[in-house]
Amino acid sequence: MKYYINKIVETGFETAIENVIIALKKEGFGVISEIDIQEKLKEKLNIDFRKYKILGACNPPIAHFALQNEDKIGTMLPCNVIVQETIDHKIEVAAVDPVASMQAIENEKLGGIAMQVKASLERVINSL
Repeated sequence: MKYYINKIVETGFETAIENVIIALKKEGFGVISEIDIQEKLKEKLNIDFRKYKILGACNPPIAHFALQNEDKIGTMLPCNVIVQETIDHKIEVAAVDPVASMQAIENEKLGGIAMQVKASLERVINSL
């Protein structure tokens, strides 16, 4: 099973990030963390790496529901969305597929939530 939802976009890297943040907001998500992998690999390992950012997206009502029903679900939060420059210099946006990542959790209350979040993230990716 594919564990992500992705799309190549026809914008620059920074514009793609801005567009992702706007699209996430429309779906009720906020970006609560941002990790610049290119910067961190340079800082920690002195390695030059392509443009690659991880955006930690959170929908507070959904996260609250999930945390109330599964106390270890925080190991899978927030929903990560990446924006990266591919090897062939295209800009790709990809988001975690929460249905795939939650298959290991045996909690019926979260199945519907995973489908809801997946549909939201699919709308985000498809809108770009």
